[in-house]
Amino acid sequence: MTDPSLFAAAGTARPLADSLRPDSLDAFVGQRHLVGPGKPLGDAIRRGEVASMVLWGPPGSGKTTLAGIIARHTAQQFEPFSAVTQGVPRVREIIKGAESRRQLEGRGTILFCDEIHRFNKAQQDAFLPWVERGVITLIGATTENPSFALTGALLSRCRVFVLEPLDPEEIRAVVTRALSHLGTGDGGQVLTDDAIDLLVRFSDGDARRAINGVEAAAAHAVLTGAAVAPDALQDVLARRLPRYDKAGEEHYNLMSALHKAMRGSDVDGALYWLARMVEGGEDLLYIARRVVRAASEDVGLADPRALSIAVAAKEAYHFLGSPEGELAIAEAVVYVATAPKSNRVYQGWQRAVDAARAHPAEPVPLHIRNAPTALMTELGYGKGYRYDHAESEGLAAGQGYLPSPLADAVWYEPTDRGYEKTVAARVRWWAEQRRAARQAEEGTAPGE
Repeated sequence: MTDPSLFAAAGTARPLADSLRPDSLDAFVGQRHLVGPGKPLGDAIRRGEVASMVLWGPPGSGKTTLAGIIARHTAQQFEPFSAVTQGVPRVREIIKGAESRRQLEGRGTILFCDEIHRFNKAQQDAFLPWVERGVITLIGATTENPSFALTGALLSRCRVFVLEPLDPEEIRAVVTRALSHLGTGDGGQVLTDDAIDLLVRFSDGDARRAINGVEAAAAHAVLTGAAVAPDALQDVLARRLPRYDKAGEEHYNLMSALHKAMRGSDVDGALYWLARMVEGGEDLLYIARRVVRAASEDVGLADPRALSIAVAAKEAYHFLGSPEGELAIAEAVVYVATAPKSNRVYQGWQRAVDAARAHPAEPVPLHIRNAPTALMTELGYGKGYRYDHAESEGLAAGQGYLPSPLADAVWYEPTDRGYEKTVAARVRWWAEQRRAARQAEEGTAPGE
C-alpha cells in the first residue's frame, strides 16, 4: 500500500519541476559540453563574469535553470523578463533602473529574456543600444533557431550557446531526483522499474516532461495504492507531442530529411519523416508539392511516371482531405523513393538557365523564325527551314536550333538508368545523325 503522505508535494500549488530547479552548476544535469569543468561558459558562470548571450535549446534542456544559476553566481542585479507576458514598456523600466544602478552603485544588470523569439524584430531592437553601451547584459532563452528568430544586429552582440536534449542517463538522473524529492527513495513505490524505463524513453530528452511524468505517476499511485506499471503509465501520461514547428527550423529540417530520404531511395526513412510531419500538423499540400519537386528533380526521366503519380497524389489529397488522402501522399513518397534516380533534367535545366543569362540577347536564327507577314518572308524569316516530318526518319538532320555562339552546347546528358536509358539512346542517335549531316555538308568522311 502506498503511503499518501509521501506525495504531499504532488498536490501542492508549486509544480514539482520548479521545486527541483538546482541552484548550482554541481547539481545541474546535462549540457556538460557547455558547463563542464574547463568549458568557457561554465568557467564564466563560476567566476560570475558573463557576457550577453543567447541560450538556444529544446524545451526541458535547462535554459531557464541555467539562467537562475547565473543569477546566483553574479554580483550583478538579475532581472527576469518574459517576452510572452511582458512587453517593451517593461524593458524600458528595467533599463531605466539599470542606468540608475550603474551610476549610483556601480553595479551592472543582467536582463534575462525568456522566450525572446516571441519579440518581433522591432521589439528586439529595443535591446541594442543598451547592450552596446554595456548598461545591461542580455541573456535570451529561445527554443527557435536564432538564425530565423533573432535579428542579425542582436546576434552580432550575443554569443549563442546551443543546449542539447538530455541523454537517457541524464533523464534517469532527473527522474531519480524527482522521486527522492517526493520521499520515495529509488521510486519503487511509485513506478516499477519497467515504468521508469518507459518514462525515460517517453521524455524525449525533456527534463520537464520527465518530472511532470513523475508528478502525474505519484498522484495516480496515491489514488490506486499501487506502483505505476508501464501500461498504467501510458494512460497517465498525456500523448507525446512531436517536436515540430511548422514555421521554424524543425519545419525545414524534417522536410529536408524527407526529400533526402526519397533521393537516397530509403523508403522507410521517407515514410518515417512523412509521418513525423503529418503528426506535427504540417500542411499536406505543402508536403505534396515537395514530393512533386523530388519527382522532377531526383527521378526525372529515369521514371517519368513518378511525376504523374506525385501530381495525382496531390489531387487525391485535395479531393479527399485528411485522413483518407494522406495515404495517397504516402503512396507517392514510396514510389518516388523506390524509383530509379536521375537529376540530369535538373542539371540540364540549370545549365540552360545559366546560358540564357550569359547570352540574353542572341537573335533567333532566321530559318526557325515564324513568318506570318509578307515583309517578314522578304526579310528571310523561315527561309531554309526543313519540316522534320517530311524528312527521312522524321528528323531534319543537320538543322540547327541554337544561336551560333551556342551551336555545339550540350546541357542535357541522360543517364543509363531506368527509362532514361531509352532516352539516352535516342539522344545519341539524334546526335549521330546531326553529326553525319554536318560532315556531309562539309565534305568530310564520318570520323575525320
